[in-house]
Amino acid sequence: MTTTISPETTYNLAFAEDVRKGLTSEPKYLLSRYFYDEIGDQLFQKIMALPEYYPTRCEYQIFQQHGQGLLRKMEGNPFDLVELGAGDGLKTRVLMAQFLAQKAEFAYLPIDISSHVLELLQKSLHEAWPDLSVTPIEGEYFAALQSIGQLSERQKLVLFLGSNLGNMNQEKAVDFLGQLRKKLQPGDYLLVGFDLKKDPEIILAAYNDSQGVTRDFNLNLLRRMNRELGANFDLSAFRHWPSYNPLTGDMKSYLVSEKAQRVKLEALEMEVAFRKWEAIDMELSKKYDRPEIEWLAEVAGFEVEDWFYDEKQYFADVLFRAI
Repeated sequence: MTTTISPETTYNLAFAEDVRKGLTSEPKYLLSRYFYDEIGDQLFQKIMALPEYYPTRCEYQIFQQHGQGLLRKMEGNPFDLVELGAGDGLKTRVLMAQFLAQKAEFAYLPIDISSHVLELLQKSLHEAWPDLSVTPIEGEYFAALQSIGQLSERQKLVLFLGSNLGNMNQEKAVDFLGQLRKKLQPGDYLLVGFDLKKDPEIILAAYNDSQGVTRDFNLNLLRRMNRELGANFDLSAFRHWPSYNPLTGDMKSYLVSEKAQRVKLEALEMEVAFRKWEAIDMELSKKYDRPEIEWLAEVAGFEVEDWFYDEKQYFADVLFRAI
């Protein structure tokens, strides 16, 4: 199958260049941030509802059970609730509902690179809580945090939820947290989601579900390249292959070429050769234990203030305090 791009077709230049870089590297890789086009968003919603996929349910449970305990850390002071990568804000609503029920004085400042997502979020929050102060900030995390610091001198409670930090290797995670610390004041809080080390079978099943939704989610990135970059990937020639290393906690996802093949990408004016059984590195989702989390906090300039777990202790939202 050959897909062509008409001259008037526009495409995301950053996406194109990241694909070029990834597919000309050795080993090949693609960035997981590009999973989330319209189809990818729908598939991820299905993933979160799968019986094997526990992280979202665990974090909901944490917020439902420990929201008031988190609020007590603010000691009744007015504060800014800042969320990195807010998206639809569904989990955060659980926290905000508890904060508002306790008559906490706070403003919500969601950060996201998508203006469309932020517009929808602001509208839905206004419908739910007309008196809640919501100030959407479009842009990359650190630039947005800089602007937030100029908007208000109030204490910050920053949310980095899900297991987003787990998508970074150790070097990038340390750098990310260190850069984030520079944007905060001593006494500000950062709540970080961590997927914890556990039975390897439970972890592996979450990324290799019985319905094949996670497989489709990974393959959809090839479909996106076909559509947006004029590629001619044959999705049936790639196998989804998840792998968990219990020593490092690295949960990796690959797409493996089942045959020797060549793939054209018209928009990039390039052709990529795949050897039989050659893999594309698609995603890292690292799982942590307590000593690793404590070490991350220390090297980045935080101290661990508190731990909030789900009932099975599969997941933790850990409260860091800037020092």
